[in-house]
Amino acid sequence: MVLENKLGITESAELAREEERISKKKALELFEQGILDSLDAGTFEALSEIHKYLFDEIYYFAGEIRNVNIAKGNFRFAPVMYLNQALEHIDKMPQSTFEEIIEKYVEMNVAHPFREGNGRSTRIWLDLIFKKELGKVVDWSKVDKEDYLLAMERSPIKNVEIRELLKQALTPDINDREVYMKGIDASYNYEGYFLYKLNELEI
Repeated sequence: MVLENKLGITESAELAREEERISKKKALELFEQGILDSLDAGTFEALSEIHKYLFDEIYYFAGEIRNVNIAKGNFRFAPVMYLNQALEHIDKMPQSTFEEIIEKYVEMNVAHPFREGNGRSTRIWLDLIFKKELGKVVDWSKVDKEDYLLAMERSPIKNVEIRELLKQALTPDINDREVYMKGIDASYNYEGYFLYKLNELEI
């Protein structure tokens, strides 16, 4: 099924390509116009603003909490009936150390508050917290995509893998545009990664 979208696209691969193109353009604007610096790092409100900015040209639900239950593989994200409660809890979680920030990131991934576009939005949100609290961000070019996806799948049970993976990729280059943009790559998302591999095969 193809998500209802403002572009009138009915083919999933085409929608994925347009979604990545537009969201990357919007992500660059967030960075270059200093919009991210005006957000309250670590809050759901900040994440919602990021999501709305990235996807407002594509989806009607941009920035809005999902009203359907969703799953990836065998893993079900937070049920809709508990989602608001989960987000309130995440807002209150501490974020002063690397370990606390990772715990918060994992919890937000479990919440998966939006119908689509959670990965890209939450990676920007994560880097915003790192930047504010630690003066560092993740250099995503140093994070293997397959390792990242496997670590994120296992993170609700044990977050040691994702913690170590991201810790070794931290950099003080907080104002480097290329470092920032690498995290927007859709191939770090579950569906995007498989589309990315498919395109590799087509080439």
